[in-house]
Amino acid sequence: MSVRTLVKSIQDIMRQDTGVDGDAQRISQLCWLFFLKIIDDQDKELELLRDDYRAPIPAKLQWRNWAADPEGITGDELQAFINNELFPTLKNLTASGQPGDRRRVVHDVFEDAYHYMKSGHLVRQVINKINGIDFNNLSERQHFGDIYEQILNDLQSAGNAGEYYTPRAVTAFMAQQIDPHPGETLCDPACGTGGFLSCAIRHMRDHYVKRPEDEATMQNALRAVEKKPLPHMLCVTNMLLHGIEDPSFVRHDNTLARPYISWTKSEYVDIVLTNPPFGGREEDGIESNFPQHYRTRETADLFLALIIRLLKPGGRAAVVLPDGSLFGEGVKTRLKGHLMEECNLHTIVRLPNSVFRPYASIGTNLLFFEKGQPTTQVWYWEHQVPEGQKAYSMTKPIRLEHLADCAEWWGGASPKEREGRQEGPRAWKVSAEEIKARNYNLDIKNPHTVEEDHGDPEELLEDLNNAEAEIQALRDQLKSILSEALIR
Repeated sequence: MSVRTLVKSIQDIMRQDTGVDGDAQRISQLCWLFFLKIIDDQDKELELLRDDYRAPIPAKLQWRNWAADPEGITGDELQAFINNELFPTLKNLTASGQPGDRRRVVHDVFEDAYHYMKSGHLVRQVINKINGIDFNNLSERQHFGDIYEQILNDLQSAGNAGEYYTPRAVTAFMAQQIDPHPGETLCDPACGTGGFLSCAIRHMRDHYVKRPEDEATMQNALRAVEKKPLPHMLCVTNMLLHGIEDPSFVRHDNTLARPYISWTKSEYVDIVLTNPPFGGREEDGIESNFPQHYRTRETADLFLALIIRLLKPGGRAAVVLPDGSLFGEGVKTRLKGHLMEECNLHTIVRLPNSVFRPYASIGTNLLFFEKGQPTTQVWYWEHQVPEGQKAYSMTKPIRLEHLADCAEWWGGASPKEREGRQEGPRAWKVSAEEIKARNYNLDIKNPHTVEEDHGDPEELLEDLNNAEAEIQALRDQLKSILSEALIR
């Protein structure tokens, strides 16, 4: 049985349970079960490799000792064990605070986890299916990693779609162009399910991780925060799947809840890769953590202010922002001015509205900038949907190869490598002076695109008035017919 078929069969079993209501609960339930199996498989491997290794989960509660036997406890006995022993113990695990203490990871995952299923017999069926995956088998783990992506996709139908999902082609492209190296501190302050982290990890392993020391250096330099419990749990599990030994760097918190000025130089980072939630409004009081001239309730704006502060001199960032951030005024204008004074905003990639479909239909942009030098000019690249396709969709999503032409035009990660850029049908540049004269409106359309001729506005207005008059005449006629019919 393929891993995809296996996961589907697990979801089918869970649909029979009266306690699980909807996709979000089903995915949450699946996640903590997968987490326990993944961490136990990882523990077994670490126990073989290190004489001094101690598993973070007490022996009785380890997957191998209560779940692995297909003839093991089931029904009411299994329900009682999960509700009265497993959950209370794991929710209250205390970590030493030392780096590498995996008890903190377990505690953080279970802190907000719930056991929704009501039938112990169905739980046993699910457990026995999960036992079919060996997470120490590299090819099985990679297959499951792909399936996990599908689970994250499924999550979108549970609502809150745009909040923590970015198409993988976009995250992979951004990681590729930012080009992180092991040892560079890399932060995602609104990490969702960990898409940017996993793409950055994959990029570093493919290009720069040659020795065990490189791997350790890379893992020790990762930073992430996620506010919501379910994506946080999904992210931690995602990190374990990607072979991260101690994913406790994924903090369950709201990055914006901390005063802006309290971030000190020792916490500044080399790279920020993120898609801050847009359209969101922060709760009362959060904006007071920020300087007066940046105060707003809009989540994306607050994150942009914080990202500029968090970068070290020479640090670089790739951030997804909606069109509204480019042309918005007030706080948005002040933020864009601050961004261009503090950083070199060297590239904006403009994406079509359909990239985030079906979860959101909104124009988005990828902003790439480096801290330390003011912006002198901004290069724009307009990404277009492939020929023969009207828009991206669930069945035809954006793929990394669709962005290959932009990567080829890009020229490299360093400013020197970008010097040879040429203007063309999809690429144009605008000086900082021109942007400043536009009151920092960055919503600059492709000058090489011929605007469609929609006709003379006066004629269009006259046509509209005529059509409305015709509709009104038909309405009156229908009213008269109905009145006559009622009188008869």
